[in-house]
Amino acid sequence: MKKNFSTLVNKNTITSIAIGGFDGMHAAHQKLFEKLDENGAILSIESGYANLTPKSYRQEYSKYPIYYYVLENIKHLEGKEFIKLLKEEYPNLKKIVVGFDFCFGKGRKNCVTELKELFNGEVEVLDEVKIDTIAVHSRVIREYLKEGNIKIANKLLGKEYKIYGKHIKGQGLGAKSFVPTINLFVEEFLLPNEGVYATKTILNNKEYNSITFLGHRVTTDGSYAVETHILDKNIKNEEFVVQIKFFEKLRDNKKFDSFDNLKKQILLDIDKANSYLENI
Repeated sequence: MKKNFSTLVNKNTITSIAIGGFDGMHAAHQKLFEKLDENGAILSIESGYANLTPKSYRQEYSKYPIYYYVLENIKHLEGKEFIKLLKEEYPNLKKIVVGFDFCFGKGRKNCVTELKELFNGEVEVLDEVKIDTIAVHSRVIREYLKEGNIKIANKLLGKEYKIYGKHIKGQGLGAKSFVPTINLFVEEFLLPNEGVYATKTILNNKEYNSITFLGHRVTTDGSYAVETHILDKNIKNEEFVVQIKFFEKLRDNKKFDSFDNLKKQILLDIDKANSYLENI
């Protein structure tokens, strides 16, 4: 679950910082964090576009405290002013770690060269990280998720893609006509391509093998839904917030001629999900 260390750490003790957007807290970001010392911290620039790990959800993926800076509040600062702000807020700062494409200051006119000139400490720049020849960037991961290519997205993330959602009341058809599902309202997270996925659902801090559908319910009411079914267990969920980790896409969303055909397909999906997840 999320943790907020920022209020627990005295900024005077921080000697190294990593600066970036850090949406996804992916494999390349983790390489960046490895360059921090034991008194390190992460400065996350909030552009308003983060949807892989929005807001303070990033803290879940780092042992270092994360401080959030709203881009709108600092984008007017010239390069020198930005470095001055850092020195004022972190008076014992000795090292800054950034990615190769880092730019800062008004109009983003200052980049790595200027950072080394303006900061009177160590600047470490991480080269572009590639996995299986694919450059690891948040924008690249988003595209794979939009395509439903969970395996590659997870490889670039260095973990399973996970969303949080609020438990809401569904149609009521699942338990009566098909299989019982937990229906979710997901606000801030990017949702993968429509379809059926092998997943794990986290309730009360416990992981359960599950199968998750997200997309328009084209066979029933046509509305968009995110619903997950816990495999092999009759779980009565009373948790308001539910987490889902995605492992593999099983099939695309499709329309069925009858409820009976839909139910047959759901049972086939469940068998496929069980076979996949039991080998993880």
